[in-house]
Amino acid sequence: MKKFTYTIKDAQGIHARPAGCLVKLVKGLEGTVVTIEKNGKAVNAAKLMMLMGLGIKCGDTVTFTVEGGDEDKAEKAVLEFMTENL
Repeated sequence: MKKFTYTIKDAQGIHARPAGCLVKLVKGLEGTVVTIEKNGKAVNAAKLMMLMGLGIKCGDTVTFTVEGGDEDKAEKAVLEFMTENL
């Protein structure tokens, strides 16, 4: 299991377009489960409506947990996505 935190820098937070792209990325990580947590509530990052339900805004710090499959590769891919897009 890998964990990392990330502070959202995008002025709009995690809105529909980047959320959809993140879900697509996570679904493509075969055999890996990625969860995202905000204020003690964790959801599967592959579930768009659950992800949007967290209401993640600019300045919020979220924690990602990556389990199964190639955790190192998956962690790197998700962190890279977040850095480039949010």
